[in-house]
Amino acid sequence: MKKVIIVNGSPRKNWNTAKMCESFANGVKEADGEAEIINLYDVDFKGCRSCFACKLKNGKNYGKCAYPDGLTPILEKISASDGLVVASPIYCSDVTGVTRCFIERLTFPFFEYKEGYPSIAPKKLKTAMIYTMNVSETLSNQMYPDMFDKTEFMITTVFEKPVRIFAYDTYQFADYDKYVVEVFDKNEKLKQKEQQFPKDLQKAFEAGKNMIESIR
Repeated sequence: MKKVIIVNGSPRKNWNTAKMCESFANGVKEADGEAEIINLYDVDFKGCRSCFACKLKNGKNYGKCAYPDGLTPILEKISASDGLVVASPIYCSDVTGVTRCFIERLTFPFFEYKEGYPSIAPKKLKTAMIYTMNVSETLSNQMYPDMFDKTEFMITTVFEKPVRIFAYDTYQFADYDKYVVEVFDKNEKLKQKEQQFPKDLQKAFEAGKNMIESIR
């Protein structure tokens, strides 16, 4: 059975990003694959510590992250898996801090400081990125013209170029009246949640099925 690891970089376990992860996982299972969701905010870890043990000539940790912490067994799971999904909301014009730290730790050991920066990852994993954000697709294109390419650069370098799944203009609060949110119309937000977000979940579901089919 082909296995896909889905990494949720959102602190909110029951909101938009988490639901997109669950829908992707359901698509994987529909195609007779195995899916495991990992919530990064439950893991005690930091970003790359620049120890360079993964680059040490003849070193025992060449090609893998040597720092032992809560991320270590997760990195091992990913190395043995068949597919990887990284999901994150957009905070301050980028993926969440823990998502960025995760990508550092995952990808840096897998490329060599040689001509062309070849990948030494155990597998050329199929990958996908799930992005959720509370701005519209039009505004996203204006605000983040090259952010997604930069975020995915290292993943593309060591694995395969990710498939992208977006959920735009997401519903942020259970009760908009409790917060200062003058720039958003709560009724329009609710309409988007009820009419568009189910379509976004379906896109994630289909992407999960497609990943398993492409692996096979």
